[in-house]
This record gives sequence, structure tokens and C-alpha cells, in this order.
Amino acid sequence: MGKIAKIEYFRVPPRWLFVKITDDAGIVGWGEASLEGHTQAVEGCLDAWIDQYTGMEADDIEHIWQKTWRMGFYRGGPVFMSALAGIDIALWDIKARKLNVPIYQLLGGKVRSTLKVYAWIGGDRPADIEEQALSRKAQGFTAVKMNGTEDVGWLDSPHTLDSCVERVKAVKALGLDAGVDFHGRVHRPMAKQLAAALAEHKPMFIEEPLLSEHMEGIKSLSALTTIPIALGERLHSRWDVKPFLEASCIDILQPDISHVGGISELRRIAAMAEAYDVAIAPHCPLGPIALAACIQVDATLANFAIQEMSLGIHYNTGGHDLLSYIKNPEIWDVKDGYIKLMEGPGLGIDIDEDKVRELSKGAEAWVSPGFVGPGGEWREW
Repeated sequence: MGKIAKIEYFRVPPRWLFVKITDDAGIVGWGEASLEGHTQAVEGCLDAWIDQYTGMEADDIEHIWQKTWRMGFYRGGPVFMSALAGIDIALWDIKARKLNVPIYQLLGGKVRSTLKVYAWIGGDRPADIEEQALSRKAQGFTAVKMNGTEDVGWLDSPHTLDSCVERVKAVKALGLDAGVDFHGRVHRPMAKQLAAALAEHKPMFIEEPLLSEHMEGIKSLSALTTIPIALGERLHSRWDVKPFLEASCIDILQPDISHVGGISELRRIAAMAEAYDVAIAPHCPLGPIALAACIQVDATLANFAIQEMSLGIHYNTGGHDLLSYIKNPEIWDVKDGYIKLMEGPGLGIDIDEDKVRELSKGAEAWVSPGFVGPGGEWREW
């Protein structure tokens, strides 16, 4: 056993928040508490918890998880659960490194040695994506995801949807599978039309066709389309997920390990989904620690489908990308649409701490983009 001796966090570009925990034997674990656009809020939460958790047994991961969930009266939500994720992932990393095994060995062992992955093409205002799709194909990917639309009015011209269909057709013509992310920016009158227009082109899935706050709309849409419906990045616990599973209105669940309280809760959510025949495709447009943590869980899941990678995603600017902060980037070489499962201890990645500390100096918090409509109104981004 070893007690938590120190908890630190590092805001690093392009938009990530890393957590480092050291136990009293000097064993180090890394977690990721990134919450896009709300870095300061998560940092404030971590500040409030550092004194509470210092001195607790680092091995007691579930006890610490339950303390966070049950002892604060107010609980859940993106800020609390992202802060908890940073701590939870780091504690799993410490425990597995202490035992000199990958984390997946502590979760029952692996059921696969390779994992299917996909990458992003396009950006928030997608245009010509054929060149980007060809680049992804050259990197070894067989599946990609793109935003479906730019900002769309609540009831817009049907022609605003035409370009999405053409982009999907172009990507499919290159032999790639394509997921289409509606990003919650398409409201119900338009989402129904876009789903119908895409159906014959067989996208891999449509993601957040409506915001998850509109479960009744998602349930209605699921009855109208044969395209698999995916969502989950804005659901932050098994209790948030439960009504969607009970309503049988989604086909692919996309929890974000950095927003659901870490490895502990992602594993539980996946087990719930398996009981409803729902696939797991973890949301992860984030940093290397979040991706490594996802992969450790993915390796153990019967219902794992595909893993998002942020390699070259349009948010990664300023020369900082998925592989910038690790010393063993070769672990994520993509071949025929798959990566190999890491075999090293803990998370299986080697964090470049010197680089983390250097680039965290003066790092600014990332601010979420936004869309403004023609009348000056705010639109969903």
C-alpha cells in the first residue's frame, strides 16, 4: 500500500489538462481531466480536492471514486466528473505500474490484441475533404469521421444539407467508412431530413443527431432511420446513460473517459451497454493520456466497436498533437485500420514530463468556438 503524497495538474496546449499523482514510495501515475472549453472550472475542482485526497491510500481507487461521488452532496456533471477522471486514471496507472502490468490485466484481462480506430477529417466548417480523406487512408485508417454541417437554422433550407451528402459520397468512393457527426447543431426539423438523405449512402453512424437533452426526439428519430445512432460525450455517468439504454434509442454509446469519472466508470457504463446489445465507441478527441486510458478499457470489452483518435484533428493547433507529449509514439502506428494493444505497464505510454512542465508555463485555456446566425442569434456549435 502507498499513500497519495502529491497531486499536480498541468494545463498544456492545445487544450488539455493532465493530472500527475505521486505516492509516498515515489511511484507516479498520470491522468487526464481535459474538459474542452472549461479548463479553469476543472482546475478549481481539483484545487478543492487536493487537500482532501492527499494522504489517502492510492490503492483504494473505488473508495476514492465513491468518496467523490457520494460525499459532496452535489454530484455528477461535466466539471466534477472530468476532475474525478483525472484522479481515477492516474490512480489506475499507479496501481498497475506498481504491479508491473498493463491496466487491462487488472480489469479481467484482454479480449483482443488489436483495436479498430478512426480519425477526423474536415473541421467545424467542413468543405473539400477528399484530400484529407486520402491522407488518412495513407496513414493506415479505413474509417473517418466528419462534421455533417456548418451551423444550421432551426428550420433551414433543405439545400443546406446537400453538401453533407456529397462529402459522404466522396469519402465512400475512396473506400473509407464514414461516421457523420451532427454535433448537436442540427435541430429536429433538419435532423430528420439529413438522416433520411444519408440513409442510402450507409454512413458508419450518425453522431449526436440531436442533443442528448432531447431523448424523446432521439427515440423518435431512431424509429425513422436504419442508420446506427451514436451519442454519449455529454452523458457523464451510468445514471445519465441509463434512460437511453432503457428507451432502446441508441445503437452506439460514446462515453468520454475524461468526462465520466475515468476508467472505473467507463468500465461500468460499458457493462450496462452490453446488457442492452449496444456497442461502445469511446469519444476521445483529447490527449494521449485519455486515449491510452480508453484503450486499456477497450481491450477488455466484448462490445467494443471502434476508438476515436485525435491524431491531426483540427483542434490540435500550434504544433501540438496527440503524440507530442509521449516518448513512445510508435505504439499507435495504424495499419489496415487497427492499432496494436500496448503491452507496457500502467497506461502503456511514456509521458515526457519535462515537455509537459515546459509547455504548461503560461498555457492559456482553450475557448470553445461558437456560431452566430444571420440575425445575431447564438447557434449550437
